[in-house]
Amino acid sequence: MTNTQDVQSPLYRIGAVSLATDVPVSTLRIWQTRYGAFSPVKTEGNQRLFAEHDVIKARLLKQLSGAGHGIGNIARLDLGQLRQLFHRDQEAPTPQALAQPVCLAVVGLGLANRIESRPFDAVLSQHRIQVTDVFDDLAAARHAPLSDKPQVLLIKVNSLQDSVFESIQALMQRQPFAQTIVLYHFAPDKMVQTMKRAGLTVRRDPISDSELAELLQSILFVDRDRAQAYGHQGAVIAGRKYSDDTLRRVAGISTNVLCECPKHVAELIAQLASFEAYSHECLNKNTEDAHLHSYLRAISGSARSLFENALEKIAQHEGIDLRESAPLNAPSQHDRGR
Repeated sequence: MTNTQDVQSPLYRIGAVSLATDVPVSTLRIWQTRYGAFSPVKTEGNQRLFAEHDVIKARLLKQLSGAGHGIGNIARLDLGQLRQLFHRDQEAPTPQALAQPVCLAVVGLGLANRIESRPFDAVLSQHRIQVTDVFDDLAAARHAPLSDKPQVLLIKVNSLQDSVFESIQALMQRQPFAQTIVLYHFAPDKMVQTMKRAGLTVRRDPISDSELAELLQSILFVDRDRAQAYGHQGAVIAGRKYSDDTLRRVAGISTNVLCECPKHVAELIAQLASFEAYSHECLNKNTEDAHLHSYLRAISGSARSLFENALEKIAQHEGIDLRESAPLNAPSQHDRGR
């Protein structure tokens, strides 16, 4: 870390760092002066100010030292090394570690700090959250290597513009994220709607920690074991696979051979997707009932995803082409054999 980087990001007094991390001020001073863990910025009045990534580091140092690591051995490690060490500890064969974590790639140091704070632990008690990749901004994320683990991309930007959307799309093309969530401060409504139609979850900031946790909860399977039992991998609800046009085409296929399953399943998927979107809008508008709408969106999204898997099995069996560009009345394999 350099002081130039610190000046460009929010700065905090040591008392604020202590409150955010639950590490006593005296301990933070020892970690800084004796072990060189931090390099705070000094003001003209000789006051020390800490950067966002110092807050994250303090939290990691607390977790790792509490797990038995000597502070003298880890204080000078950078954030990437500390995260690797923390994740290695998390992968120990304990009952909690045996549950597959939900892995996040986060753009924005402050956002990563929020995700790893205590409010999220309380709301997401059924899921283990693991931040595997952290980037300062979209420019850094576009050119930096990504791990192969993240299922969710979480982004914080100041404003939404065409160039920002292009950068997000380029990042999504590099990694098959199941869900992408974008928090922003300013944006024209047209751009927000364009990004939503592209399958992104877009939410205006500021939102509270509990609201952000509910937003994450809404894209996670409520019953992970049941989801996996029915063929869905992981705890993250994947985005929609099929457009309304494709579902209408499948529902409208009429032959003397096919049963009514393709029609009924396609109609169910469309209905569930519609309710999923409705629940998401309620989640955005009504913060008082956020937990209920988070639950409803997770239920409808997980059901929609499972029925999409069912539709794929039906399509494979009946020879139905699910590609977006398929002809309107594409014949089944059974018809072609008649």
